[in-house]
Amino acid sequence: MNHHLILDSPVGKLTLVASDTALLALLWEQDRPGRVVLEYGPEVNPDQPEHDVLAAASLQLTEYFAGQRKVFDLPLDPQGTPFQQQVWQGLLTIPYGETLSYGALAARIGAVPGASRAVGAANGRNPISIVIPCHRVIGSSGKLTGFAGGLKNKAHLLNLESRQGVLPLLE
Repeated sequence: MNHHLILDSPVGKLTLVASDTALLALLWEQDRPGRVVLEYGPEVNPDQPEHDVLAAASLQLTEYFAGQRKVFDLPLDPQGTPFQQQVWQGLLTIPYGETLSYGALAARIGAVPGASRAVGAANGRNPISIVIPCHRVIGSSGKLTGFAGGLKNKAHLLNLESRQGVLPLLE
């Protein structure tokens, strides 16, 4: 049975959903209905999470937002097609504080030329935002494009990760 926890964060309330063994989703307060389909199960008390995966995820996200964590160390089990899984694995290779275009991500995962739209669609279905860093993918022009949490939150995350405080593309 899945459990969930609602975490207050600098980018709004985040709903963390986990099985007994892995994080399944990190959903935004204003998430599009049906973007990620799964059962939430009972809510865990955020002040005393007795669920190991949710407790670890909550702690690591809090550290991330405080600028104390650059790499997540959580068991993940995002549900999707084989192509989506391939894209999500590619997202995990984008280092903290760096960005990549959809086309560059497509090339990195060995997708056929012209697959940037398909990569973008898979990116948009990423069920574990932030932890699987889909916010690090930007348009080929350097502009911020599509993000389930909204472009303001995407900019916030990229600014948080920027070594200079503000990435040039956000000025």
